[in-house]
Amino acid sequence: MTELTNRQYFLASRPVGEPTPDNVACRDVPLAPPGEGEVTIRNLYISLDPAIRGWMSDAPNYIEPITLGDAVRSSVIGRVVASNSPDFAVGDVAMVMGGWEQYTTVPAGMLNKLDENAGIPLSLFLGVLGPTGLTAYFGLLEVGQPKAGETVLVSAAAGAVGSIVGQIAKMQGCRVVGMAGSEDKCRWLTEDLGFDAAINYRTCGDYRAAISEACPDGVDVYFDNVGGEILDAALACLNRYARVAVCGWISTYNESELPPLANLWQLVARSVTIRGFVILDYLDRFPEGIAQLAEWVMAGKLQFREDVVDGLDNVLPTFLRLFDGSNSGKLVIRIPE
Repeated sequence: MTELTNRQYFLASRPVGEPTPDNVACRDVPLAPPGEGEVTIRNLYISLDPAIRGWMSDAPNYIEPITLGDAVRSSVIGRVVASNSPDFAVGDVAMVMGGWEQYTTVPAGMLNKLDENAGIPLSLFLGVLGPTGLTAYFGLLEVGQPKAGETVLVSAAAGAVGSIVGQIAKMQGCRVVGMAGSEDKCRWLTEDLGFDAAINYRTCGDYRAAISEACPDGVDVYFDNVGGEILDAALACLNRYARVAVCGWISTYNESELPPLANLWQLVARSVTIRGFVILDYLDRFPEGIAQLAEWVMAGKLQFREDVVDGLDNVLPTFLRLFDGSNSGKLVIRIPE
């Protein structure tokens, strides 16, 4: 093990705007053997999520910022190559919060062992059967609390989380409207995923007018992935006692100044409930969520897209695709064995 090197992409400086190679640099470091109770995995899949951009900042967040000099933090799936724990053997596959690196070494208690023989592609445990799917599941059902006959509006609806949210809302008997950034994505929402309507936010012009037209009876649940101007427009279209589930504000992650929310008063005027959440709020209920998501996937009730890019050296440019909307579905880096 000591003869191996570990390629890492680490946080060299905190980005202002989109991260650049100056912010996220590459290095090769010696790979030390795991210490007592530790396990080393060779990463096979690395999850790329908008939240990572927030962790690169030193602004307050729901977990500590990435320390300068550390590998960029990310959920990973890997195969055990060395173990100092009786709980893991060489060859086992496990998932953990690791980093943008070829190898990750962590205490065994942090690893979640995966069954490679279950007939489920491993990458799905980073997506529809992992943090992505669980975010959609608990965010919509617990925070949004949709009821049959209500209208649910989803921003970034063709993304990894939003696409799952919309499908679950349809299962609850709701009318579902999604917002996405291309005509192809909008067609996917309506023709394949069963959304009732879709808005191309790049071409619709007036967000508020477009939402009002697509949601003539108003919006009862708004699942917000983007913040900014779309959130402000959605606030103006809410029904009385509407619920807003705030999952992410990707439109502002690379901005130094946040746009004003002129329609925030609607929270008072229409007795609206707005609540932010993170998936760690439901950590003790993960088995419940995964079981239900897996049942829906196996029954063909839940469709998903994966956008898999090969090669660790592609990690930063691939990550930036989250912010220009060029990805389609869950974005994952694969490091072939």
